[in-house]
Amino acid sequence: MKSIGPFQYRLFHNQYEKAGREMCKDCLNFIKEDSSLLDLGCGSGIIGKEFGRFFNSEVLGLDIIDNRVVELPFRRYEGANLSFLRDDSYDVVLINFVLHHCQNPIELLKEAKRVSRGIIILYENVPEGLLSKLFCYFHGTSFAYLFQNNSNKGNFFTKKEWESIFEKMGLKVIYSKKTAGLKLMNDHLYILKKGV
Repeated sequence: MKSIGPFQYRLFHNQYEKAGREMCKDCLNFIKEDSSLLDLGCGSGIIGKEFGRFFNSEVLGLDIIDNRVVELPFRRYEGANLSFLRDDSYDVVLINFVLHHCQNPIELLKEAKRVSRGIIILYENVPEGLLSKLFCYFHGTSFAYLFQNNSNKGNFFTKKEWESIFEKMGLKVIYSKKTAGLKLMNDHLYILKKGV
C-alpha cells in the first residue's frame, strides 16, 4: 500500500502552515535568527519550511519516508541512527509529533541530543485523560497504517514519564506548556537544553 501522506498534506496545507506559524511563536524566545535547524521526522516539510522562513534559518529535513510537498533540503535516514551527522552540528533540533511513531523513541532522542548544540524542541501527544488516551491509540494505529505502511501502535508517554526520561538523559526542561489543539488531545511542548 502506498502512503497517503502527500495527498493529506496537500489537502490541509494551509492548516499546517498556520500551525507552523503558531509553533514558531511558541519558540520565539529560544531560537535565534540565522540558526541551523534540523527538522527530525519532517513529514511534509511544511512545518520545517515555516521555521526556516520565520527565523531566517537553514533547515534540513530528515525522515524515513519522503512525504515532502514543499521544497526543503532533505535526507532520508533509517530509524534512530543519525551517525551520518556530526556531534553538535545543529543549533536547534525540532521534533514535531514524531517520537511516538518511532520504534525506539528514546534512542532517537539521544541522537537528537548528540547532534544538537544546545536546544531541542519537542512537541508530543500526551495520553492523559480517557479521551486523550483513546486519541493516542487511534492516532498511533491509523498513522502507522496510512503513512508508514506498518503496524506500530505508537509509543506515547505521559508528562511524568517524559520528565523522567529527560532527567535521566541530562536534558533540562527550560520551557513547557500545553499547546492549543483539539480539546480531546493533550498536546505538549517541551523546550529542552542539553549539557545540564
